[in-house]
Order: sequence, then structure tokens, then C-alpha cells
Amino acid sequence: MNLFNRGASSRRSTTLVEPADRPDFPRPGQPDTDLTALTGNWVVDPAHSRIGFSVRHAMVTTVRGAFTGYQSRLYFDGRDATRSGAEIVLSTASVQTGVDQRDSHLAGRDFLDAAAYPHMRFLSTAVQLAGRDVYRMAGDLTIKNRTRPVVLELTYIGHVTDPFGYERVGFDGTTTINRSEWGLTYNSRLAEGGAMVSEKVRLQLDIAAIRATP
Repeated sequence: MNLFNRGASSRRSTTLVEPADRPDFPRPGQPDTDLTALTGNWVVDPAHSRIGFSVRHAMVTTVRGAFTGYQSRLYFDGRDATRSGAEIVLSTASVQTGVDQRDSHLAGRDFLDAAAYPHMRFLSTAVQLAGRDVYRMAGDLTIKNRTRPVVLELTYIGHVTDPFGYERVGFDGTTTINRSEWGLTYNSRLAEGGAMVSEKVRLQLDIAAIRATP
């Protein structure tokens, strides 16, 4: 896996305007009082994280799912958020919505085509401190060999050391994409004229990361 290189000259730049006043963080009462202590490499803990999505179905309900197979690498700089970065590579065949037939359809040729495109990838290109405990991470999302820019809004949840001695940090993230921009164009029309599956897909990340072993 070609994980990000913070010093690589080929890294694309995305312009993000930093707020005039950088607030002190985290807020009083949170587990960690100095984010500089979090500087370093981290990996997502799959047992306590969820990389999921939700999409409107038949115009009246919402289907939720997640990808259970992925590799990750994160770098967080508590002194300078702009030096932070992330890369996550997901297995498209690992999509799960709780219905086997629907999962097979999503992994099939009509949607993700996991046989031909076994992976999808997010690679960050820029990070902005947007407010108290809030970050905006711009990056490239690649699905079916199509790469488009997206911006994740991330909220810092907290930092603890668990009973086993592992340092853990939590972030929640979200963004909304138009799936047709990545070639996910399959759909059926309803008798009322609407689409069976919405073009808009909300991506949701509930991340618990563990400090990587040097």
C-alpha cells in the first residue's frame, strides 16, 4: 500500500483558509489537555471503528452500510494541523448492509464491481483547523479508478490510554458525495418518477485510532 509521504514533493495542494483566531483546544473536561502530545503515527482500530455510508432508498427510507475490510495510516500533528494526513484503502468486497442479496448487488458490476476494482482509496491532500476540535481534511477519493476531490469534516472526540496501555484517539468524520461522479450510475425509476437509489451518498467515519508502534 502506497501510504502518504508528508514530505513528498508530488503531494497536491488544496487551498484551505485557516481561521483568523486559532482557539485553544481541547475543551476543559476532555481526557487530553495538550494535543501536542498526540503528534505521531496512528492506525485505525477496526474493532472499535466504523467506515460507513447512508443513502436514501425508494425516496422514503435510508439504507446504511459499512466497509469492514481496510488498511490505514494516519499522521496527526498537534502543533500544526496542516502537517497532518491520512490514507485509507478499503476492500470493495467487504461492503455490508445487513442483507446478503443487497451486499452482493453492491459489490457486483452494477455498483462497485469488486472483481475488477478490489479497492477504493482516500488520500488526504490538505488539513485545516476549522474551529474548536473541528478539522477539514481535503483529499482524493478513488473509486473504480476514478479520482475526485472531497472534503471531510472531522471532529476530535478525545484521547485516552486504555487498561492495556494502548493510546487511543477518537475522531468522527462526514462528507456527502454524488456517486455518479465515480461511475456509480446504476438506478431504477419509481412509478412516481423518482429514483430507487439517491445519487447523494453520505460517508460517515467513526474512528478510534491506536498509536502505531515505531
